[in-house]
Amino acid sequence: MAAQNSTRPADAAPSSGGPRGPVARALRLLEAVDRHAHGSTPAELADEVGLPVEAARRVLRALEREGYLQRLDDGAYVIGSALALLGEGNRELMVQSRLLAKLSSLRDELGAAVYFSRYQDGEVSVDAVVDGPSTPSVHEWVDFRATGHASALGKCLLGQLDHDGRRDHFFRHPAARFTPSTEVDQSVLLHLLDRQPATVPVLDLQEYALGTVCAAVPITAGDSVGALGFSLPLDQSYRLRETAETLASRAAPVLLALSL
Repeated sequence: MAAQNSTRPADAAPSSGGPRGPVARALRLLEAVDRHAHGSTPAELADEVGLPVEAARRVLRALEREGYLQRLDDGAYVIGSALALLGEGNRELMVQSRLLAKLSSLRDELGAAVYFSRYQDGEVSVDAVVDGPSTPSVHEWVDFRATGHASALGKCLLGQLDHDGRRDHFFRHPAARFTPSTEVDQSVLLHLLDRQPATVPVLDLQEYALGTVCAAVPITAGDSVGALGFSLPLDQSYRLRETAETLASRAAPVLLALSL
């Protein structure tokens, strides 16, 4: 077999570590533009993704022609209308992708499995769990929908409902005992939920599962009731409160990812 000619113009080759192939270059440049809300120049974008400037200019011009980018008067590029419309058609997928990216970053920062939960149609729903080999998640040995009284996520969600909403939930899901630490007296549960400050993380101290402690904070946008939480093995319980404070301070970017 004859050897292939590997010679090509210098400006068509990505620099070391740069994206290879036209599709990869276009995607990396789109991502770079998206990171700069007020626009970025071809030289800045080329440097950010590791491309020669002229190669980046060609791709940027092609994306501009297709409407995926818009060039401002000063030569900087911003996201174009075609990409915005494309995003509208796939908004749910984009939101899920952004959410998982934020949760993954949070897992790495906290050193703990991270969860996102909602209260939808009268039920506790765990929508996303991001864990890893060194940050295992809680084994769902009882359906999370029935554990609102015992889990940090569930209590955080119920705490955002009004009194009648909480009573209705307990009518449909009577409190059951999962561990010796599980509170099952409805009047006590309602009293504790009434007294829970909205700005203080909700804790689960082996109430759902032995050997695990958890914390959760509210994530609320409009009428949507949500919660962000994490879990730790019992031998790391000394990290619970400090990690919960960090979680609370990092909740805003997660809420932003859900709102975009």
